[in-house]
Amino acid sequence: MSDNDGGREYRYARHLSIDVVGGAGQERINAADVLVVGAGGLGSPVISYLGAAGVGTLHIVDPDVLENSNLQRQVIHSEQDIGRPKVESAREFVKSLNSEVEVVTHEVEFGPENAESLVEDRDLVVDCTDNFQARYLINDACTLTDVPFVHGAVYRLEGQVSTFGTQDDGPCYRCLFAEAPPEEATPDCEVNGVLSPLPGTIGTMEATEAIKTIVGFGDSLDGRLLVYDGEDMTTDEVPVRRDPDCPVCGDSEIESLADIEYEHPFSIE
Repeated sequence: MSDNDGGREYRYARHLSIDVVGGAGQERINAADVLVVGAGGLGSPVISYLGAAGVGTLHIVDPDVLENSNLQRQVIHSEQDIGRPKVESAREFVKSLNSEVEVVTHEVEFGPENAESLVEDRDLVVDCTDNFQARYLINDACTLTDVPFVHGAVYRLEGQVSTFGTQDDGPCYRCLFAEAPPEEATPDCEVNGVLSPLPGTIGTMEATEAIKTIVGFGDSLDGRLLVYDGEDMTTDEVPVRRDPDCPVCGDSEIESLADIEYEHPFSIE
């Protein structure tokens, strides 16, 4: 029987041939329940590769409708999707790619009032947002519910990737960035731009970290921030250590998101 004859064994044959994945690893992927926050530039490669890999249940959160300017980098959508909710076109993309994947869409803003309910019971969360407030909220919700998450961010020609929550004594995102910079100092892709393939590069790294975390192989980026420079084609690593004074994962009294004050916006790129 050839690859073209179908069947799960043949669909995922290239995974089954990798000794650190194999049949047991593919079963973990097929059983995984993953939440992707954002169906834009970073979300596009994450959603497409997790769908192709056969993640069992893929939750997608995004409140926005597709705009023409999104198509420069948000490659799971098309011109025919302009004006439609991104979660709808993302779902159709995944189902056309892999009908086995259950896609659950959430056309809502990821905010303090629903973050914990969206995150809890997931095996993994992938952060594909574009602002500090949303990243802190994902971090806090995941840390408080003991759900690991993969972080990614892009700006102009640069990007970064890390993983949090896979180690008992590992750091969280607030250990890396204790508080958001002033709004005027915050990078804005709408104003400053982002190179079309850059979210693809960073999002693909996020998808790789996600699959590694689900299966349980390789060296995780937990405790390391990978920094990528697309202009010079270089990477660097920044060690990230747990801060005992961190308000969320340190010796604090914070027990729920209600104990933390957040500022808007919670937009998604």
